[in-house]
Formats: sequence, C-alpha cells, structure tokens
Amino acid sequence: MMNHSQSTGADYNYTIVRQFALTTVLWGIVGMAVGVLIAAQLIWPQLNFETPWLTFSRLRPLHTNAVIFAFGTSALFATSYYVVQRTCQIRLFAPKLAAFTFWGWQAVIIAAAITLPMGYTQGKEYAELEWPIDIAIAVIWVSYAIVFFGTIAKRTTSHIYVANWFFGAFIITVAVLHIVNSMAVPVSLFKSYSLYSGAVDAMVQWWYGHNAVGFLLTAGFLGMMYYFVPKQAGRPVYSYRLSIVHFWALIALYIWAGPHHLHYTALPDWTQSLGMVMSLILFAPSWGGMINGIMTLSGAWHKLRTDPVLRFLVVSLSFYGMSTFEGPMMAIKTVNALSHYTDWTVGHVHSGALGWVAMVSIGSLYHLVPVLFGHGRMYSTSLVNVHFWLATIGTVLYIVSMWISGVMQGLMWRAVNSDGTLTYSFVESLEASYPFYFVRFLGGCFFLTGMLIMAYNVLRTVKAPKESLPALAEA
Repeated sequence: MMNHSQSTGADYNYTIVRQFALTTVLWGIVGMAVGVLIAAQLIWPQLNFETPWLTFSRLRPLHTNAVIFAFGTSALFATSYYVVQRTCQIRLFAPKLAAFTFWGWQAVIIAAAITLPMGYTQGKEYAELEWPIDIAIAVIWVSYAIVFFGTIAKRTTSHIYVANWFFGAFIITVAVLHIVNSMAVPVSLFKSYSLYSGAVDAMVQWWYGHNAVGFLLTAGFLGMMYYFVPKQAGRPVYSYRLSIVHFWALIALYIWAGPHHLHYTALPDWTQSLGMVMSLILFAPSWGGMINGIMTLSGAWHKLRTDPVLRFLVVSLSFYGMSTFEGPMMAIKTVNALSHYTDWTVGHVHSGALGWVAMVSIGSLYHLVPVLFGHGRMYSTSLVNVHFWLATIGTVLYIVSMWISGVMQGLMWRAVNSDGTLTYSFVESLEASYPFYFVRFLGGCFFLTGMLIMAYNVLRTVKAPKESLPALAEA
C-alpha cells in the first residue's frame, strides 16, 4: 500500500463520504427490515394485512432494490469517493456534482420506496423501476462517472491503484447495462413497455441481471476489498500481479455468463451452453481474487484474534469464495434442472449478498467511520465483535436452511410414480419447506439485529468528542 502520511484529512472532501457512509447504515436497516417482514409473510401470510401495498409481491422488489441500490450502492459511493481521493492524493473532482450524486441518489431511493409498493413496475428483476426513475438514475450515474474519472485524471500520483480499476470498471459497466436494459416505450407517466420482445427481452434482461451481480455486487466490492483489507491488516496486497490478472479475467468473462439464468427456456440452446461454459471458467479469476485477499493476511493472521473489523473482511472473502464456487456449479445444466426456481437459488443469492456484499461493506465502514469523524477507533470494539457473530450466525442460518429447502423442493417436484404421475403436489412441497422458512426468518432477525447494533455504535462514534477516543494514528 502507498503511504498517505503526507496528506491530511483536511485535504480531502470527506463531507460526501460521511453522508454516504451514514445513509448506508440507515438504508441497510430499512432494506433488511423489509426482507425480514417478507420472510415472515411466507410463514404467516396474514402479515400482509390484506393491504395491496404490503403484499409479498410488492414488497419483495422493494427489498431487493433497497438492499442492492440503497444499501450496497451507497456503500460503493462512500468507499469509491474515499479511496479515489486517498490513492490519487487529490481532492474530489467537481464537488458540486458529487453533492448532486448524493441528493439525487437519495431521491431515486425514495421514489423507488413510493412507486414499488404502489405496483408501478416493469416486472424486470433488479430493473423494476419505471422509466422516469430510470432516466434519473442514468443522469446521476453519468455524473458519478465524471466525478470519479475526473479525480483520477487530475491525480498527483503516476500510479492508478488497483481498487480504482475495479471501481472504474463497475461504474462504466453499470451505466451501459442500465441504459441498454431500460430502453422502453413510455405509454403514460408510470407505464412503459420494453423495446425488446420475447426471448431477446429475456436475454437482454439477464445480460443486465447477472452483470448487475458481476459488476455492481462483485467488481465494485472487490474495489473495496483491495483497499480496506490491506489497510486493516497493515500488510501490502499479497500479489499485485495477481490483482491485475484477476481484474482483466473477471472483466473479460463475467459479461458472458447471463444466459445461465435461462436454462431450459425459449433461449437458443447454444446460448444457454455458452453461458454455462463461461460461468464455469469464471470460477478461476473469482478464486484468484479471493486467494489474493485472504493471503494479504500473511504475517498478520494473529490480528484476527483481537480485530473484529478484520474478521468481517476476511469472512466476507470466504463467503465470496463459496458463492463463486456455488454459482458456476449451479450454472451446469444438469444441476440447474434441480436447483432452478427453488429456494437453493435464494440461498445462493444471500450467501453472496449477506456473506460477501454486506459483510465487506460493514467491515469497510467500521474502518472508515473513525477516520471520517476524527477518531482512532469505533466507540465500542466489543459491539463490533457482537455484530460480527450475529451477522455470521444469521448468514449461516439463512443459507443452510435455503439449501436444504431448495434441494428438497427440487427432488419433490421431479419425483414421479411408476405410472408417470407426480408423487407430490406443489402444496405438499410448500408444507415441507415451512420449518426452513422459519429458520430463514430467524437468520434474517439475527442479521438485522447486528445492523441495529452497528447503527448505535456508529452514532456513538460520530457524537463522541474527539479527545474521548484514542487519536487517529494513521489515516
């Protein structure tokens, strides 16, 4: 890692980073609370209160949008704005445009929170928002790109640190994905029809959908990993060469993997097979990146005993490795024939979402908040430790229950009697899933409780007088 000691916090625009860091915690609680509610609705359907805007079908897209775009993307804004300033050793380019990205993004989040429960949707996974909001997102995202790349262009260092490569790739690719997939013909203020039709629409949607996972939820958070893991461990990145190979291999391969969401559909067979093969190859760069992150702890493993922030970051890498092994396996057609449409998919998504994305974000924020507010550490390290265990146990309860439920569903749905009739009705498979839905709900409660503890800890850190916590040794 480069030495930043010649620069002080006063040289940088930390206001925007503080704003995004605090809203990340807020939206994390909101998004996960909605997740816990809809998990509860699958056990106790009466929790929809017979109100259309509180039904599972309306709240589920609200949950995914809140955790991905409100919580996850706010964490990416905060960390990318921080890291690009620190590694380029220069103030953020176009501060007013940066401020616009913050207030604009909050407006988009609130617009989503209003329109989705009202039933305004395009019906596309992760792209439900209607056309006026989509246009606003495109404008804010282009502004984000101008601020980020403008800062890199005027940097005072010759080198572009690898975290910025990942952040830059995620910003560019998400812009392209969003604009192409959101092409639509408006028929009223809150209704539009996709420009594409049939199988082409499905293909474009999952090219977008899987690369929202690949670039927003993977490349962006790898940018986070490549800065905060070395910083928290006090060690250089294990292999700089591997980080560059990791970057280019991930960028080249991820974009092809989308068709694995469309096995056994109207999509041409060769396209499905191509998506499967690319997904399998993708395993290599993903694990290369995970190994690079974990091996950065060489010579610093003892710190895991006393540093729960480092524990968050390392365990997130373990979940990243697990998810990126499971994903390619589920992309194999024969495995997919069992797993598709079952809770296994839900478990897989959450091993990535809770285990990787949320935990690396939480770890990065625990590193960041004391720096931003002029302290040497969080208000309570023991509360960080409690949060770590709640998050880990919650994630494991969630994904293991969904694995068991999903495999069981897949086996029940394909079971046939000797005369060729189905052995089980759909309702019977649903009944069998009930205990696992309860365990999933419990896991969600654990994770949400951890976020509430984090909010308290962050609040106490922000409000603490500077002299009451140890002084900041090195930013």
